[in-house]
Amino acid sequence: MEKKQSSAAAMGVDDSLNPRVDAVKPSRTVAISDQANALVQAGVPVIRLAAGEPDFDTPAPIAEAGINAIREGHTRYTPNAGTLQLRQAISHKLKEENGITYAPDHIVLSNGAKQSLAQAVLAVCSPGDEVIIPAPYWVSYPEMARLADAVPVILPTSIDNHFLLDPKLLQSKITQRSRLLILCSPSNPTGSVYPKKLLQDIAHIVANHPRLLILSDEIYEHIIYAPATHTSFASLPGMWDRTLTVNGFSKAFAMTGWRLGYIAGPKHFVAACGKIQSQFTTGPNSIAQKAGVAALGLGYAGGEIVANMVKAFRERRDFLVKSFREMEGLKISEPQGAFYLFIDLSYYYGREAEGFGRIDDSESLCRYLLDKGQVALVPGSAFGDDTCVRISYAESLTILQEAVERIKKALAPLSSAALR
Repeated sequence: MEKKQSSAAAMGVDDSLNPRVDAVKPSRTVAISDQANALVQAGVPVIRLAAGEPDFDTPAPIAEAGINAIREGHTRYTPNAGTLQLRQAISHKLKEENGITYAPDHIVLSNGAKQSLAQAVLAVCSPGDEVIIPAPYWVSYPEMARLADAVPVILPTSIDNHFLLDPKLLQSKITQRSRLLILCSPSNPTGSVYPKKLLQDIAHIVANHPRLLILSDEIYEHIIYAPATHTSFASLPGMWDRTLTVNGFSKAFAMTGWRLGYIAGPKHFVAACGKIQSQFTTGPNSIAQKAGVAALGLGYAGGEIVANMVKAFRERRDFLVKSFREMEGLKISEPQGAFYLFIDLSYYYGREAEGFGRIDDSESLCRYLLDKGQVALVPGSAFGDDTCVRISYAESLTILQEAVERIKKALAPLSSAALR
């Protein structure tokens, strides 16, 4: 027996992985958040502005609904697509708020909008298909495409044009292999909101390409600052049949840990997403679904509770925009939604930082700010734009004020440092 074990050990173990998994990059936002959390646990007073979740507690009526669900015994499996009660509530919400009509069997609930997005890409993309993604993009979009053995096609945008996709560029990049265009409005990481007219221009182009579908990520729809308004892509003429709308409860209702999202679209595509889910996770947890019903019962767009959170986010945005515009060399596109600021800090690239080394890119700049300023940000390279860094303002105004002072203090020596 010992000889057999020694022989097996000598032969070694095949530790190879699926090539699709090898092609996937780890999430930089998760990695930086974990690094910042480790420093805090070690006693380093790091200000964490990397994570993409609200700092507010889940509203009391929603939390109470979850507690009551446990007490009332709603703790068993639900249907794979989610409870009929919640799918009916989502159907009503989409019709009243978004102007799009979906029956409950056109909706599948998942363990967060991220799962809904990933299943959509897997469901509609074949090997070699192209997934068109405007940059800056949420870090997971290209990796979801790679997991489906599809090819991410990245279309750059400009801070001078508020990081919005140029329809002419889109038109020039569509091929016979183009299968999916992913749009996120309001955007993570830029906070940009697509005006209705621009979406109509994009829809006009899409209409001429029968294979091309739209995956519309609308998770930040309620975190939007007037006069900007949200338009659901599926509400545009001729776009219902080719749009997969993804949304959830994490951002607007401060329910990130509850893990609850959904996809709505033509039954053929949504059923395929449900088929994948039935073999992966089955439906989301029953307690979160009861809480989701309560969330949608708060009123139009979340009612006063969500409006108050948005008001706080807007005050923080206004403070940060004003503060950073006073600093040398920065370029800013004022966000119209979400809770992120995507700032061009490339002015500081090529400079030598004493005791640290050369600042070459967004990655090294963020490491410098974490080291010297003890502020955790996310490098723009994670989102496909290395000139910028992402700042999450899902923190109190007091903490943001301290963060700005630390960033100013850390960047001050770089302004006078010689370019190398």
